[in-house]
Amino acid sequence: MSRKKIAVIGVGYVGFSLAVVISQFCDVWIVNKHQEKLDSIAKGISPIADPDIHGYLSSPLAQITGTLDLAEACRGAEYVVIATPTNYDEERSYFDTSSVEEVAVSIAHFAPETTIVIKSTVPVGYTTGLFTMLKEINPQVRLLFSPEFSREGHAVFDTLHPSRIIIGIPEETEALRKQANSFAELLFECTSGELVQTMIMSSTEAEAVKLFSNTYLAMRVAFFNELDSYAEARSLDTKNVIEGVCLDPRIGNYYNNPSFGYGGYCLPKDTKQLLANYADVPNNLIAAIVNSNSTRKDFIAQQILARNPKTVGIYRLVMKENSDNFRSSAIQGVMKRIKAKGIKVIVYEPKYKEEEFFHSQVIRSLDEFKNLSDVIVANRMNDDLKGFESKVYTRDIFNES
Repeated sequence: MSRKKIAVIGVGYVGFSLAVVISQFCDVWIVNKHQEKLDSIAKGISPIADPDIHGYLSSPLAQITGTLDLAEACRGAEYVVIATPTNYDEERSYFDTSSVEEVAVSIAHFAPETTIVIKSTVPVGYTTGLFTMLKEINPQVRLLFSPEFSREGHAVFDTLHPSRIIIGIPEETEALRKQANSFAELLFECTSGELVQTMIMSSTEAEAVKLFSNTYLAMRVAFFNELDSYAEARSLDTKNVIEGVCLDPRIGNYYNNPSFGYGGYCLPKDTKQLLANYADVPNNLIAAIVNSNSTRKDFIAQQILARNPKTVGIYRLVMKENSDNFRSSAIQGVMKRIKAKGIKVIVYEPKYKEEEFFHSQVIRSLDEFKNLSDVIVANRMNDDLKGFESKVYTRDIFNES
């Protein structure tokens, strides 16, 4: 039986984790603008940090071809998955979806027989508008939206064990529903075989599922961070309060370890985009979730400054263990607030190769970093900091990575 051809545009956490898993039973073509990255992938070097990815990338079953040529990758492909970044544009209060549009329009021109699947995160209502545009190029165009729910550093695991499979169709037609079912089957084939709840709905509803899911997670992080702010301000034991609260099974014991704020690539931008989608809809809670993150960073910075340090050391820029991503990590917001008060800030981040990070010196030696710092700011504790606990400021109550 011949293997299907699948094209994946974008080699970040979403695109590449899906590509390596699908490559075990399909011929996968990946597209990237940088030949150096494609050359590295060809040598078995992953562009993302993930503990499970090497085994799939080096598997003899894996069939991955990298190319700069979008047309070459898409011609003859049963599906073209768009997983390009959609960063939040603060001035427009809207995701920058230009990369999605550029790719989708090109595919509609030179590969009209394929089905386009958007896995990039987009505003609510975006896919229907794009579908209307693409139909002017190719009246038979097939377009789906399939949100991803993977975590940075665990994207392969989450591809194998998805919480759910959701496919959105921009128009209720027999052809689109058939393609939606077929793509859902492809995603299920990627899983480890356990039962996965699958839903097919309108693309606008699927877009809402994605943004509301991430905003709920951000809300939960914000709630326990504000609990921690209260406990710290009133000299209460945060751990006791959280454990007592979370013994209620309706609340549960997850996403409850205090931090410097929710961060990473997804939650900050997704919450802002959802709030922007509420432009003409009354709300209080969604706006509060967005604002709470800034308030938390203000509080954390004040607590650090209260120690009167001359030099503050920032221990790690990454959001979490097994990640190489510095994008919108909460500790950066704290760092900027401290620097604004004229305090010297130094950084220890072994995954960052430059000599300075936003005009702060990057210290390569961990021992030198610890000795130079009056206060060491750590979003999460680590064995690296043993022996220097008296210098460390963290809100990591449960010592989780």
